[in-house]
Amino acid sequence: MLKVAGIVGYKNSGKTTLTRALAHELIARGRDVAVIKHTSHQLDLPGKDTAVLGKSVGQVGIISPQESALFWKKSLSLEDMLSYLEADIVLVEGFKEEKTYPKIACLRGEPDDADLFDGLLVAAVGPEDYAGEGVPLFDRDDVIPIADLVEQKAFKLPNLDCGDCGYERCYDLAREIVAGTGSVEDCVCVH
Repeated sequence: MLKVAGIVGYKNSGKTTLTRALAHELIARGRDVAVIKHTSHQLDLPGKDTAVLGKSVGQVGIISPQESALFWKKSLSLEDMLSYLEADIVLVEGFKEEKTYPKIACLRGEPDDADLFDGLLVAAVGPEDYAGEGVPLFDRDDVIPIADLVEQKAFKLPNLDCGDCGYERCYDLAREIVAGTGSVEDCVCVH
């Protein structure tokens, strides 16, 4: 079963730094790790051959001796993107609005940090004086226990909201799983 954990926070909160450190730690433990990052910016470079070709076709692939990429001239869902990855654990950076996997919040000590507490947080990193809502708080450099939590608690529900689990939405089941009162096994679609 694919394990997914989100790293959420506002701009300049340390999301990429934490994602990178977690990826390094999990890889050192023998895990195959992938990352999906959300951005509001255009990915392809205007005027480059791939962008020019992309105006004519919906998909463009590019291969170099060092790396490969595919560009779709549309936005994919997170579920669609996950289907292309081969990994044990996927770290999802950003995507605050996604509600089907556990998350780690990067806090800045600002009032809007409270918006990140959606019932899916398994940990937070940030200012020492932060009084969280029952969510363990870690120092930004304390990656080992955060990686432990990712290995133990990461999961991904299918975002179908089918109700076959007894919950109206996948979000409701995800909150129960994070709270320890539900299980991924409750989702009939995951099996």
